[in-house]
Amino acid sequence: MGAPLAFLIFSIGVAGLFYLDRDSSVRTSKALWLPIIWIWIAGSRPVSAWLGAIGIGTGTSGPAILEATLDGSPIDAAIFQGLIFIGFVALCQRKASATALLKGNVPVLVYFIYCLMSTLWSPFHGPAFKRWIKDAGDLIMVLLVMTEAQPIAALRRLYSRVGFILLPFSIPLIRYTDLGRGFDPDGNPMNTGVTTFKNSLGLIVYVISLGAVWNVCALLKHKQAPHRTRRVVAQGTLLLFGVALLQMAHSATSIFCFVLGVGLMLATNLRAIRSRPSRVHAICIGILLVGALIMFSGGESTFTNVLGRKSNLSGRTDIWAASIAAADNPVFGTGFESFWNANAIKVAHILAGVGFLYMPNLVSAHDGYLQVYLDLGWVGVCLISFILIKGYISAGKAFQRNRELGSLLLAYVVTSAFYNITEAGFRLLTPSWIFLLLAVIGASGIATGLIGGGKSPRHALGSRISIETSAINVPTQESETSCVVPSLLS
Repeated sequence: MGAPLAFLIFSIGVAGLFYLDRDSSVRTSKALWLPIIWIWIAGSRPVSAWLGAIGIGTGTSGPAILEATLDGSPIDAAIFQGLIFIGFVALCQRKASATALLKGNVPVLVYFIYCLMSTLWSPFHGPAFKRWIKDAGDLIMVLLVMTEAQPIAALRRLYSRVGFILLPFSIPLIRYTDLGRGFDPDGNPMNTGVTTFKNSLGLIVYVISLGAVWNVCALLKHKQAPHRTRRVVAQGTLLLFGVALLQMAHSATSIFCFVLGVGLMLATNLRAIRSRPSRVHAICIGILLVGALIMFSGGESTFTNVLGRKSNLSGRTDIWAASIAAADNPVFGTGFESFWNANAIKVAHILAGVGFLYMPNLVSAHDGYLQVYLDLGWVGVCLISFILIKGYISAGKAFQRNRELGSLLLAYVVTSAFYNITEAGFRLLTPSWIFLLLAVIGASGIATGLIGGGKSPRHALGSRISIETSAINVPTQESETSCVVPSLLS
């Protein structure tokens, strides 16, 4: 079977998934398409790369060259600026609810302000500021989801619309084209799907698949949910795509985080835990203690081998040591997203001295905490830690109000903490960062009663799940669609 026929068949199948998952009992604003499109791009590859792959423009489907990241693509810049502008305008129509959510997430707000300040001491002021704008775009998109009239129903729809596109189409890209395959830095073949690297594919699959698990479990539990049978088929199919792609991506970290997240969601919904929500903390502390025991008892070699990695985490420990040696300012860092542009050559020389090939285009420390340290110093690491602690506390409180959603948000916070041990997941336009922000802000909204505090009409899973519809004081759907940019949101 050729590629054109394969894409035709998959396109028909994707249309079928959208048809099966439709639910007329839920109304979301047209502004929800903004974060969906944003994650389509963040979870795959830049638009310029897609255009380059079909012979339009100068985009490339390979990893970004370090020097080119300073200027970026005018096409991508225009698209991101357009999405951010429209999103900001739409968010202004929900000023009260957005402000309330931000006030409840002071660590997030302080972190973004500090990142903006760090562009002042970056060696590349202009590029650093542009990157901060994109990072602010991540926050805007999260707030658009959480300030929907039915935010939890909007979240379910987000998973479906993102997952139904990115996951199924990765299969024909891998099997029938060279665009979905490539080679890692060691020359080994890898499957990339809609992304440019196997770890990027594993990441978007793991974060979307956790949402699919949440949707499937909720539909199976609530037998009176509208259109339950066909929606279970659609969400179950999405989950199967996710499991298959995790195996094809061979991304050990993403597989581990998916299994950990699903295990945490299932464990926290056991009757023994539901009756004693405080035991959730015991589970999480147990996970952290097991991880610490593995690391400090010398068992990390066996553990990493189980994950499919070498005892040096596939060369990551050498990159970590070289990056720390090249760090500019341990307190404040090089500046927002600026370390690699300023110090990649220095790191490459250090690595070459210990037997590595000369790699002047490194763009990641392969550790989220270290990456923050390099860019923002110990101040940035402390702020990220406060965000994780705030998210964990809020998710625990949210679990007491809504166990189903609380367990999902808790899973994102905990798996994000682990994911960033071997991958740089706190960076702009990274799905792990976007969904961590979503989990932290969403959990605080539920914990404080901003989300799910009142009574609303029937929603995504029927009247039995009263928290599905939110008491956030946002404009009605009619006023949303008559905002100042109706033509752009229609």
